[in-house]
Amino acid sequence: MRMRRPTPRALVLLLLAIALVGAGGLSVLGPYIRAASLIVRSAGLEKDHPVVASWQRQPFTERDLAVSSREGVLRAKLYRPDHPSPPAVLLVPGVHAMGIGEPRLVGFARQLAATGFTVVTPEIPDLKRYAITPRSTDLIEDAARWLAASTDLCPDGRIGLVGISFAGGLSVVAAGRPAIADRLRFVFSFGGHGDFQRVMRYLCTGLEPDLSMVPGTAAGSSGDLTMPGPSVRRPPHDYGVAVMVLGLAHQLVPPEQAEPLRRSVLVFLEASHLALHDTNGAEREFARARDLEMTLAEPAATFLHLVNTRNVDALGARLLPFVGALGDDPALSPERSPAPHAPVFLLHGTDDNVVPATESKLLARHLGPAVPVRLLVTPLITHAEVNREARWSDIWQLISFWASMQRQ
Repeated sequence: MRMRRPTPRALVLLLLAIALVGAGGLSVLGPYIRAASLIVRSAGLEKDHPVVASWQRQPFTERDLAVSSREGVLRAKLYRPDHPSPPAVLLVPGVHAMGIGEPRLVGFARQLAATGFTVVTPEIPDLKRYAITPRSTDLIEDAARWLAASTDLCPDGRIGLVGISFAGGLSVVAAGRPAIADRLRFVFSFGGHGDFQRVMRYLCTGLEPDLSMVPGTAAGSSGDLTMPGPSVRRPPHDYGVAVMVLGLAHQLVPPEQAEPLRRSVLVFLEASHLALHDTNGAEREFARARDLEMTLAEPAATFLHLVNTRNVDALGARLLPFVGALGDDPALSPERSPAPHAPVFLLHGTDDNVVPATESKLLARHLGPAVPVRLLVTPLITHAEVNREARWSDIWQLISFWASMQRQ
């Protein structure tokens, strides 16, 4: 995810707003200063606004780390500021082959560390393989318990748990488990889901619940929105549907075709990642993915062709009957699991078409009666990497959201 670029006028008004907040005293001002500095740096605006970017910014170090889990040692990365302030943060990457080395995750972890947070990013093997599994939730729980018990990194024994994309929903599930429920200051889902299979159906159909038309969705209740009902159309991103093909390959094609199909789809996904920073490299990989169609037998060749041509409608129609095979384990869905004890922060992009923003809205309504929840759906954030100029009011809402979380 990436923040959209604020307008210069927006930043001027932002600084005025921060100055007004400062009238309430330094105890109030501090979290807003840290949040403003973090957001300006995360938006890549250090050169345009060096003063804001430097507010409470500090040096940090980073190194490899080994985190204990029920399945052995997890590879991890530690980002440690020279003068850390609570809480230590476990930052869990989303579904991506680069895992904890994914450039946007690394950049986000570095900005959090520069803001004063000790940050640990654990590598979750299944998420690195594009698989969203109950085992991933178990390992997030284990990593959180390990960090909270690390007296060197977390002297007070309580951490912040942050999950990105599908790891956001899994982190909320993990946060409700007894082993760590009382060891968290907050849990933060960044573009995450409330119900896993509901998102899978959205990716297949482009239909998301119409919250204005569904009975039982007043504040405090999500209703039964895992079932068909009033809906609105938002065309899904082809990335999410391609990932579904990986998870369902053994259901879609004969056994001997499954792994060749998976390997070929991975080439397409790698090209999609390269497109963010290496256009020429991406084009070469996209061409290789197209060439691989000729090496596959049917029906695997057809599935790869639909992926390569980004034919989301046709591909989604073929995947929909198999959504149930992806699993309905409660460990995959916060709305089917015990609520956390800690405050929950939900941040989502208005135009997200991988995990739609309705997921965070419904999760907020589901959790509302049990735990404090803060929800922000903003045009500044998106899965699809769109970049637009932002209004000052949107920036202020995001700063307020971050400041509130930092006060936990």
